[in-house]
Amino acid sequence: MIDSKQKAVVKKDIQGMVANKRYFYMMLLMPLLFSVVLPSMFVLIALLAPESSRDFEQLLVLLPAESKVGDLGVSIVQLIFTSIMPLFFLMIPIMTSSVMAASSFVGEKEKNTLETLFYSPLTVRQIFQAKVYSSLLMSLVITGVAFIIMLVVVQLEVFFLKGALLSVELSWLFVLVLLVPAITLISITLIVKGSAKAQTMEESQQKSAFLILPLIVFMIGQFTGLFLINTWVVLIFGLVLAGAAIALLHGSMRSFTYEMLLK
Repeated sequence: MIDSKQKAVVKKDIQGMVANKRYFYMMLLMPLLFSVVLPSMFVLIALLAPESSRDFEQLLVLLPAESKVGDLGVSIVQLIFTSIMPLFFLMIPIMTSSVMAASSFVGEKEKNTLETLFYSPLTVRQIFQAKVYSSLLMSLVITGVAFIIMLVVVQLEVFFLKGALLSVELSWLFVLVLLVPAITLISITLIVKGSAKAQTMEESQQKSAFLILPLIVFMIGQFTGLFLINTWVVLIFGLVLAGAAIALLHGSMRSFTYEMLLK
């Protein structure tokens, strides 16, 4: 559990990020791209492109027979929204959390406030935990808002173009409740730990690339028709990542020392 002293650090970090317009706008740019621009492109291409378009041949093969009874464009959008968009959506928590987490200790070094933090009535592990929680909280809030915006935008576009609404499958619940917090916590823990040794934000953000690469591989598999991610895959993957995230956080807290910050 987080105590009142840690809450003060969390509050300070969040206020500092919001006040820093450069970093704050960087955090908002990625959610805008993956919650509005990219989904809108998918919807417009699927609904306005001719049904014979070769771009969707692989996706059409993956559609079950009963899904092809109604409007084919809406069926394709539903397939994209349920099985492909969650992978793109996971880019949001990774990228937003990496911006704030990367500046956690680097920012303290740049503002020469790291030694002041050492004199606070917090142990080094509590400081590390507070830094992780501040990034986690802000990332989850931005990601939650991004999902609502994406859902509203996509539903409105489909409704105005085809007079239909998409169904929100159970897999999205597992994405939001399991995958997003887990992958965010893993990203933040790795980057905050790296931030303690780094001298610049760019240096501390490098580890987030290791989380983006698997997503890219899954995206390629989706678009080439090799497989589709279903509800059970999301649930199992989410549970595994959640366990890994908790283990990584506790392991990092135990190994975190003042010497790491002073290097």
